[in-house]
Amino acid sequence: MFDFAPDPDASKADLYRDLLSAADALTAGEPDGVANMANVAALLGEFLPDCNWTGFYRMVNGELVLGPFTGRPACIRIPVGVGVCGAAAQSGETQLVEDVHAFPGHIACDARSRSELVVPIAKDGVVTAVIDLDSPKAGRFDREDRKGIEALAAMLTGRV
Repeated sequence: MFDFAPDPDASKADLYRDLLSAADALTAGEPDGVANMANVAALLGEFLPDCNWTGFYRMVNGELVLGPFTGRPACIRIPVGVGVCGAAAQSGETQLVEDVHAFPGHIACDARSRSELVVPIAKDGVVTAVIDLDSPKAGRFDREDRKGIEALAAMLTGRV
């Protein structure tokens, strides 16, 4: 049994170091990508305060399809180029959005969400999935969150 618990007094840098370590321990050597996404989605939900949705969308036949997550039910399919997740998948670049209501084409799966961080996972330059984090707080995510989730995405390449 694994028992990973974030230190509530840890700095963001330490929190992301511990998150990356826990995710590595859970996914190293496990060949099932869905199982790995499920465990990491749960870790994200445990480690990141003020998030109302943490999880994955997988690239399937040219569109994003809902993967493992924690939070309220979500949109099942997202076209590439649509919404924050679709923009990340299309560009291959992280999308850090302080106010989703100001993002053109934002898809409101949960009306409570105010900010979003989406980081693509790519293998050989091809996006295979995205990590999606939503928060009910505007401006919840910053450069440190971006750096931490980008490190997680890099580690998960080939594991999800």
